[in-house]
Amino acid sequence: MLAVKLISNVIPSVRSTEKGQKVLDSMNVYRVSHLPVVDGKQYTGLISDKFIYDLNLENEVIGIKADKLATTHVHEDQHIFEVASVMYKLKLSVIPVLNADHEYKGAISLYDLSRRFARYFSLQEVGGVVVLEIDINDYSLVQISQIVESNDTKILSLFINRISGTNNLEIILKLDKEDLSPVIQAFTRYDYNVKSIYMDHSALNDLYQDRYEQFMKFMNI
Repeated sequence: MLAVKLISNVIPSVRSTEKGQKVLDSMNVYRVSHLPVVDGKQYTGLISDKFIYDLNLENEVIGIKADKLATTHVHEDQHIFEVASVMYKLKLSVIPVLNADHEYKGAISLYDLSRRFARYFSLQEVGGVVVLEIDINDYSLVQISQIVESNDTKILSLFINRISGTNNLEIILKLDKEDLSPVIQAFTRYDYNVKSIYMDHSALNDLYQDRYEQFMKFMNI
């Protein structure tokens, strides 16, 4: 999935001739803390609510400090993982997208990104979830896949989380069946530590909500 496919249909840009308070009002409407500053097709920079407050621009046109704006952006052909990495590292709620000629194409919001991740990793597909905890030295995707598929089940998506302060990994498997009993029995036979299982809709909804909240915290919002 490329950045150009993630561009929001609603997040606006602002002009350098607009006053800070108007920009803040727009941020409030769209529940973001950043907006791209664009004049015509020319991208000037990314303005934040902190920038406006720190420089006392509420009643001033933001263009008077345009030279101090960060010009952070991604290009339209960059992958979703690269987009997520930049937004995470810089704690951005919105990131501008430019083409090869450095022209402004639109912006991606954190909401757009998280929604795409939910679809990208099959979180809404029918199925169950198994969470394993294993030593990093014992991790083998080949073996895990063989165990799952030998029980007539498919892996729809897989997440790996390094457990802080340990040498262990948390492996989260989204599978295409809700009855995971045969898979769980197989993991047990192979001495895997099955940390948790989610097979009913209410439990899955709770898990998805928890993972979504963790993702939002990960993106520092």
